[in-house]
Amino acid sequence: MADLLKAEGAIIDPTDETGEGVRRRDFINIAAVSFAGVGGIAVLVPLISQMSASADVLAESSTEIDISAIASGQAIKTVFRKQPVFVRNLTPKEIAEADAVNPSTLRDPQTLEERTKKGKTNWLITMGVCTHLGCVPLGAGQGEVKGEFGGYFCPCHGSVYDTAARIRKGPAPKNLEVPPYEFTSDTVVKIG
Repeated sequence: MADLLKAEGAIIDPTDETGEGVRRRDFINIAAVSFAGVGGIAVLVPLISQMSASADVLAESSTEIDISAIASGQAIKTVFRKQPVFVRNLTPKEIAEADAVNPSTLRDPQTLEERTKKGKTNWLITMGVCTHLGCVPLGAGQGEVKGEFGGYFCPCHGSVYDTAARIRKGPAPKNLEVPPYEFTSDTVVKIG
């Protein structure tokens, strides 16, 4: 009877009516594939996890700015993702000058309303990087040259931006970029 149970290297369940069971070779194949799968996962998990952002990168993914001390007509420079950002509190005169320009006459047509948040038109937040070759334009600091349109002036190649940070003159192809931002309160802006 034992010879019948061990026919051709197979382990046969005496209660199995078909007479077939799991062969030793099948068991070894299943075990080897399972072992390789676990080993592959053990190699891939650290490899993939090292590609995720580090803590210092995550910390720079957003920046909060207190805008309560920025007076009307004043601008400040701050940093977002290691690049300069201009936060400007536009005066009613600067808003009127920006609104008086026909957007279809601009190289990169945008209205001031498209570049600001609804109900907060006086707050213009842009990246402080010229869209020509990446220089930092002047005009955000006190006493800096603002150019003939009262906005920003890039000293590298002479690009001139208006009060809405739209390109008006020079080689820059686009307006200063508006980063993603939101007002978390009346005095705090979160960029990113």
